[in-house]
Amino acid sequence: MELERLSDEELLVAARDTPRAFGAFYRRHVHAVQGYFRRRVFDVETAFDLTAETFAAALRAVPRYEPRPEPARAWLFGIARNTLSDALRRGRVQDRARRALAMQPIVLDEADVATLELLAETPAVEAMTSLPDDQRAAVMAHHVDGESYAEIAQRLACSESVVRQRVSRGLRTLRTRLEEGR
Repeated sequence: MELERLSDEELLVAARDTPRAFGAFYRRHVHAVQGYFRRRVFDVETAFDLTAETFAAALRAVPRYEPRPEPARAWLFGIARNTLSDALRRGRVQDRARRALAMQPIVLDEADVATLELLAETPAVEAMTSLPDDQRAAVMAHHVDGESYAEIAQRLACSESVVRQRVSRGLRTLRTRLEEGR
């Protein structure tokens, strides 16, 4: 089976019986999850720990995963959001999922730290800061945090079409600014 050709949803279903399928899912999304955490916490090691705990929790949840209309990436970022929320509430990163899977802690070297720093300093991240607040919030919620349009609309107490319009305008503005910066 050519794992890299499978959709995220297919990888997660296959991961129930084929551990390599989860590895393919991990490789596909690890940098996005690291970037998500790196932009939200001040410490590179904490971002790395949160990433590891997110994927450990996702691996533990694979047997319960059911494909839905939302992308599997939204499921993963929901786990990431909960992991971050839990860490902020407790004041530290929990490692219960990693320990439950008997995974050893990972030690970062200088190259790992440099890579994580780079994830937080891309031109796209800089361009995001120049968007109007409503567009930036909608783009971040949908494309970074993995929330559905319905979830964002409910949280912001507006219609899904308003959220879609904000995301569309924000992405169009980002694309223009990034193309101008070349």
